[in-house]
Amino acid sequence: MATDQIAPLVADIYLLTALAETRSFTQTAKRLGVSKASVSTRINALEKAVGLPLVRRTTRHVMLTEAGHNLVENAAPAFDRISAGFLAVKDLSDVPRGTVRVTAPVAFGRQHLAPVLPAFLRQYPEVRIDLELVDRLVNLAHEGFDLAIRHTDHPPESYIAWELCSSRSMLVASPQYLQTHGQPQHPRDLSDHACVTYLGNRTYETWSFVREGRRQSAQPIVIPIRTNFRANNSEVLRQAVLEGAGIGMLPDFSAVTTPPNGLVEVLPNWRVHGFFGGKLYALRPWSAHVPQSVKCLVEFLRDKYSQGF
Repeated sequence: MATDQIAPLVADIYLLTALAETRSFTQTAKRLGVSKASVSTRINALEKAVGLPLVRRTTRHVMLTEAGHNLVENAAPAFDRISAGFLAVKDLSDVPRGTVRVTAPVAFGRQHLAPVLPAFLRQYPEVRIDLELVDRLVNLAHEGFDLAIRHTDHPPESYIAWELCSSRSMLVASPQYLQTHGQPQHPRDLSDHACVTYLGNRTYETWSFVREGRRQSAQPIVIPIRTNFRANNSEVLRQAVLEGAGIGMLPDFSAVTTPPNGLVEVLPNWRVHGFFGGKLYALRPWSAHVPQSVKCLVEFLRDKYSQGF
């Protein structure tokens, strides 16, 4: 088949590469900004042009046939080179522009990201930001995101990771709760208290501590806890603690945004070990070229969060 005959199919071949990553007609349609019906129609047209089935559909999954895999394997690197070349030329302009798709945890996005983004947009009026707040770990490449804000100790090695700031876990309670139930003096005292903790962390029933000032390699004290409330959102946890539900474990970015005198830090001479991540990162799947708009956003956030929380 001549190049001129293939050219009208290039967009459909790219659609197939996106489908190979998402394995979902719905997610592919969302990523490319087209209808699900359009994705199906264009795949059917591509199969007709090739003369072979490229996609195997089941009630739960979409899988590529051997022919589909071969086509994607050969086409994907070419699309990557085209994308890198286009972005490099586009960035020759002195003005950052274009859409940056960002994902972040709900609580952090509401409390700290959304309030600062208007200033970024005023500084870079040619940039548009699409912000999606979710507490699940999004697959950036599969879902078409340019950047993710993650709270972690170990960013994936296959990603570009920009450190934004250090962070820490804090043990907090309301003044009313402590007045009624007493102030713990040692991590062992937590066994006598109701505890509020994050749902999704694998250490549901224990918290670990190292005395402040000890070296990083010091053996932590592991304390069994009695949880009466768990949630997968730190804003929800913070509200429960404010209402006196118990002693809560919160990331510092949630704890510090409470009203004045709203929460009291518990066991300030002890450092929580191995709970929430110790750093905040901006992450992006590795690529040879990073768009100027993404670089500018990362530098803006690094400046905003340079002092931590």
